[in-house]
Amino acid sequence: MKLKTFNFFLCLVLAISITGFEDIYGQETFSHQDTLRGAITPERAWWDLTYYHLNVRVHIEDSSISGTNMVQYRVIEPAQTMQIDLQEPLDISKIEQEGRQLNFYRDGNAFFVELKKDQALGDVNELKIWYSGKPVIAANPPWDGGFTWTHDSNGKPFVATSNQGIGASIWWPNKDHPYDEPDSMLISITTPDSLMDVSNGRLRKVDENQNNTKTWHWFVSNPINNYGVNINIGDYVHFGETYDGEKGRLSLDYYVLRENEEKARKQFKQVKPMMEAFEYWFGPYPFYEDGYKLVEAPYLGMEHQSSVTYGNRFENGYLGRDLSGSGWGLKFDFIIIHETGHEWFANNITYADVADMWVHEGFTNYSESLYLDYHFGEQAANEYVQGLRLGIMNDRPLIGEYGVHHEGSSDMYNKGGNLLHTLRQVAADDSLWRATLRGLNKEFYHRTVTSKEVENFISEQFGYDLSRVFEQYLRDTRIPTLEYAYRNGVLTYRWGNAVPGFDLPVDVTINNGYQIRLKPSTTWKRYPVDAVESFRLTVDPNYYVGQFNLLGSEH
Repeated sequence: MKLKTFNFFLCLVLAISITGFEDIYGQETFSHQDTLRGAITPERAWWDLTYYHLNVRVHIEDSSISGTNMVQYRVIEPAQTMQIDLQEPLDISKIEQEGRQLNFYRDGNAFFVELKKDQALGDVNELKIWYSGKPVIAANPPWDGGFTWTHDSNGKPFVATSNQGIGASIWWPNKDHPYDEPDSMLISITTPDSLMDVSNGRLRKVDENQNNTKTWHWFVSNPINNYGVNINIGDYVHFGETYDGEKGRLSLDYYVLRENEEKARKQFKQVKPMMEAFEYWFGPYPFYEDGYKLVEAPYLGMEHQSSVTYGNRFENGYLGRDLSGSGWGLKFDFIIIHETGHEWFANNITYADVADMWVHEGFTNYSESLYLDYHFGEQAANEYVQGLRLGIMNDRPLIGEYGVHHEGSSDMYNKGGNLLHTLRQVAADDSLWRATLRGLNKEFYHRTVTSKEVENFISEQFGYDLSRVFEQYLRDTRIPTLEYAYRNGVLTYRWGNAVPGFDLPVDVTINNGYQIRLKPSTTWKRYPVDAVESFRLTVDPNYYVGQFNLLGSEH
């Protein structure tokens, strides 16, 4: 059993809800299962995923599933034991390699498979897994995930999967760790013949079976994170269009319940302007080969790669609300914009450990303001980002504990976005900022990354060491505060409430509109200014920092 501790600052309830539990001393403990889920175990490390063929029949009549998954892999270090993950109550009945049944045993949600064939360095091998059962029903999708079984207004079944937090192994057997992705994948889903399945990638063919079912074969030609693989079954209608983008013509396909087609045709007109904005800021849509789909789902929505799910009631805002309170959040459909932003940050650039989830959520939170910037101007974007600060708790660091499937604070959304907005001010050059965002998607194209890699890349682009800035906002909970005092024509200032060496440059306005850039550190600095009877200093509100006059009042 692996034990790790982590100090929490404010919110016990939130901490417990994520993973593990706190002991009586306020320290978080992690279980053997947490390690099996979150670590790159020896039984995972020796093989590199290359391909999956997931073949599942969905039995709507009793809310069960049955099927197989073919796992293809390359041997990067000879070994004979493989870890495959599948969560209870689902069970594996058989595993074969080259026609030979393999022995395996279960340890909670992990299965350990003893391979009989020699696994020689460089070999590309495959095995096939048979499994079945009644999957977990999602309690609060997509956050508390699993299967959602419901019906549309006409009484027809409406079924979907969503499983980012709980993991893909909640409904199919796989290598359930984000560091490794298959290079491509075939998803074959069998449904009643009166319904349609929509999954990731492009539809290759539909088999009409003799037992009043159909099998829908969807092929993903790009690497895909396992939590992005999804099933959506319903009485769908389809319409679509094309977008002339940076890499050519991109297919935009929309699948909605029959009863909602008219509303969807109106609401989904936001997709093309969104693509234009995101390609401007982030670079080409990362999955031209697989196309883009927006698929109605029986929950709010999620960033399933090339199969973005939607349940925002065909209205702007977040279920009709502006999360920023600025008014700008009602200018767009939150789920369309936010979940599609994840195509760049989550699906193209994917965290290698869930502890670095801020890379997904911080950048995608910021994509909302960049959409506003592109279509409504910089002031709209500024007001939106600043409004989101009211949702920041500063309860825990944005980065979680590595190796035990532990997420950081939910502040990864709003605080992550505000960190990036602050960096935009530091750049003081939107050409540089845009080049940085596009450069990230080029440098880490279809890759899994660590937060440190992203942090270092931004520092290199800026030509400025931002390591202490990232340390402050990602690994600490305090809001840095510009402490200052004015006496006799001298401004004295430093960063307080900060990690040692914190050195964020900051723009301030003093006296009668005189704007300067200060370069504070955690030690005192002095700046001469004209002597005045009434001195005033205001930090640019686009920086997520505090300010404090040590003399207690402006004078």
